[in-house]
Amino acid sequence: MIVCDCLHKTFGTVTAVDGVSMEIKDGTFLGLLGPNGAGKTTLMRMMTGLLSPDTGTILFDGQPMDRNAVAVKQAIGVTSQHINLDKELTVEENMEFAGRLYRMGKADIAASTDRLLSFLGLESVRRRVSQSLSGGMKRKLMIAKALIHDPRYLFLDEPTVGIDPNARRDIWDFLRMQHKEGKTILLTTHYIEEAQHLCDDVMLIDGGKIFREDTPEGLIAEIGPFKVEYEGEDERMKSEFFGSLPEAKARAASLDVPCSVLPSTLEDVFFHHTSKGVGGWK
Repeated sequence: MIVCDCLHKTFGTVTAVDGVSMEIKDGTFLGLLGPNGAGKTTLMRMMTGLLSPDTGTILFDGQPMDRNAVAVKQAIGVTSQHINLDKELTVEENMEFAGRLYRMGKADIAASTDRLLSFLGLESVRRRVSQSLSGGMKRKLMIAKALIHDPRYLFLDEPTVGIDPNARRDIWDFLRMQHKEGKTILLTTHYIEEAQHLCDDVMLIDGGKIFREDTPEGLIAEIGPFKVEYEGEDERMKSEFFGSLPEAKARAASLDVPCSVLPSTLEDVFFHHTSKGVGGWK
């Protein structure tokens, strides 16, 4: 289990993380959602030992995470939001380099590389230099590198940004498989539907503070599981949320403009809190 207690981090006059405390149980697939500048990446960098908190503690199964926590870092894999492959190395050479960083033996590196490249559909390009790969292939390779040593914890910072829908779905399927195998996964993403499809728990963060936590279904239930969408007088689309389908249908029938009755989504939760400024969202 991961336990974060009262984490703070400032950069000059900017408070990036402001007193965050949370527990992530083993086997959880957690989504961390918030607008740009909310503190998601800073929080993740502290949890993976890449950045030290000003105050507060981070424990992995009771062991503290800090820059010198070698044993703890051996248990985690990290995929950053920026491409960090060695572009002059081939796919399999990138994998070998990652394995050597974790002091894996040659046979173990080869076996793990074969398994991961096969699962991620990269076997046919294993001898291509990484700079020649498509965006989706590069993202898949970054995830494969993070998993080369079979970590218990996987941290993914916007792992599917900028790739096509087919590659994104392939990565979703692979991450679901990793979750079923028992890995604890923390995901940050701007693709709200990604969190709804993958995560069994979601935290909403802004201004460095976590202000909502629940399952995707629980967060949707808060605003109402059904919505009526229609064009307002200002020509902007408006949404009204309801606790039951009959209520939503009754509201739709009362409107004299074209409208739709639809299930609410996690994206609706995001925009609902954004429009109301909850947690500082504007």
